[in-house]
Amino acid sequence: MSKNLDVICIGAAIVDIPLQPVSKNIFDIESYPLNRISMTIGGDAINEATIISRLGHKVALMSRIGKDAAGNFILEACEKDNIDVKSIHIDENVDTSINVGLVTEDGERTFVTNRNGSLWRTTIEDVDFDRFKDARLLSLASIFNNPLLNGPALEKIFMEAKKSNLIICADMIKARLCETLEDIRKALSYVDYFFPNYEEACIITGKTDLNEIADIFLECGVKNVVIKTGKKGCYIKNNKQTLEIPACKNIKAIDTIGAGDNFASGFITGILDGKTLKECAEFANVTAAISVQSVGATTGVQNREQVEKLLQVYHKEK
Repeated sequence: MSKNLDVICIGAAIVDIPLQPVSKNIFDIESYPLNRISMTIGGDAINEATIISRLGHKVALMSRIGKDAAGNFILEACEKDNIDVKSIHIDENVDTSINVGLVTEDGERTFVTNRNGSLWRTTIEDVDFDRFKDARLLSLASIFNNPLLNGPALEKIFMEAKKSNLIICADMIKARLCETLEDIRKALSYVDYFFPNYEEACIITGKTDLNEIADIFLECGVKNVVIKTGKKGCYIKNNKQTLEIPACKNIKAIDTIGAGDNFASGFITGILDGKTLKECAEFANVTAAISVQSVGATTGVQNREQVEKLLQVYHKEK
């Protein structure tokens, strides 16, 4: 049976205002001039939805936003990138979350955010289960990012996704409310591809060895553990094989905001294209490499041709 959608992305859709470059002594300076201050879309789910759509797949976004200027900005961005917004919940009683990102010269960043915004109010009620049957893959853009999408909520979402035979992918961030691995263990048992970065994986497992970290997630029931290792690339393990896929060479990072979301988008695109694990990882590494060379999470990757072109270079340099 043909599907109307390739991917459903669930999670945050917010507005980012990246300030770059700033120094770490910014508060010691009375007036801090920058060459450019811009407003971009942000949030894990809309980042993934945008990049996956640009890479050629049909995507629907499920999130909560406010009925305000920032919310309208998000809807306009989705329309521009052909993202299905039928399941976005527009809530008149909340403000759309806005993140101000402080980005240093070497690409490191921190965020200032609104704790009462839409990101903190998103719940399982914002998930349109009826549309699961129309898609091939579900991406929970980041475990812990929307605090009200807790372990039991994720378990319910993933259980319903499996009833519709969806492939399930999930990323994560550091726990916001002191959650532990036990809080998401049952939910992880449904996940086919899990995309934590190394630091996040260390914190939640209490381990530092990649193999030991992967084994803990595999014991939780994850089918394929994909650990993002930054400039090194990524480390993949399942019950049959272990792979270490190197990152692109000679890449100067300007802004790492959204690099993990771009990686996940590239990997998901590879899955939908029927690529092998190794090919998915290479495609993901290249997608992330393009993203970090521009300011903002979705300003770098504009089309599939960009990724395919750098992928050719990547293969030659290996």
